[in-house]
Amino acid sequence: MKFLWFRCDVIIPSSALAVFVLILALVGFLVQLELQLIPDSELHCSMASEAAANLNRFRSENHSAFIVGYTGEIGKALVHDLNELKIFKKVVLIGRRQVILDVGPEFEQKVINFDRLDEHRELFRNLDVGFCCLSTTQEKSGTQGFIKVDHDYTVLSAEIAKQQGCKQFSIVSSRGADKKSTLLYPRTKGQVEEALKLMKFQRLSIYRPGMLLSKREEKHLLEVLTGFVLKHVHNFFPTAISTPVDVVVRAMINHVLVPLPGTPQWTLYNNKALHLASGLSRGCPTRNVEL
Repeated sequence: MKFLWFRCDVIIPSSALAVFVLILALVGFLVQLELQLIPDSELHCSMASEAAANLNRFRSENHSAFIVGYTGEIGKALVHDLNELKIFKKVVLIGRRQVILDVGPEFEQKVINFDRLDEHRELFRNLDVGFCCLSTTQEKSGTQGFIKVDHDYTVLSAEIAKQQGCKQFSIVSSRGADKKSTLLYPRTKGQVEEALKLMKFQRLSIYRPGMLLSKREEKHLLEVLTGFVLKHVHNFFPTAISTPVDVVVRAMINHVLVPLPGTPQWTLYNNKALHLASGLSRGCPTRNVEL
């Protein structure tokens, strides 16, 4: 095409080659992540394989729990699995709005104003296990709203729970959380993690999933496209960068079932560890016994 200022016969092949090299590099990166070994992999796998036995013991001990933030994707999945497994004699669901739930009588919904959380200390009394799935985004709540929900509400909930007898606390954080980050989101998540470590729960479990895969209907074109790409990447590299919601939830439950340590400790689960601990993904010699 002589009327163009550039030569198509040169530009198009060069662009195609550049795209091919880029795709090849991306695939190599994903393969590296998928094959990456992590510390304590045997421990995570054994936790998954022993989940059924731990469940029977745990159920007989009459534990009670609370969930802060039970209307999001992870919170809803957690409620679903706990309702199926029946491992707690009581589960208090603490949130900002009432929702319709098909759950057993052991579940209690408590609607509160989180700005007045300190006035609801009695809700946490004698609940020895806590799950925090509370989160929002800057797009939805603005910068100050995000900090208030993801940091202030989360930290205060944990403080009150600890004072009221909570022994083990599980929180869904974020991949890349770092209190020294220059970016607001990972910095806030990192600051929350550090604050929780100082509280000395008998067990603190911090979960940093990759990009979440859920069954919710996406509302925006970008979300639809991102979800489409992630699901296909997940088919070939299931533990590299993404985490299905049910994997996060099952890992959380499996860790709660493990007998408590004698001294306070905290455990960090990155994306790969989550997959192993759940027993739902490949990577362990044997898979989790169906609960």
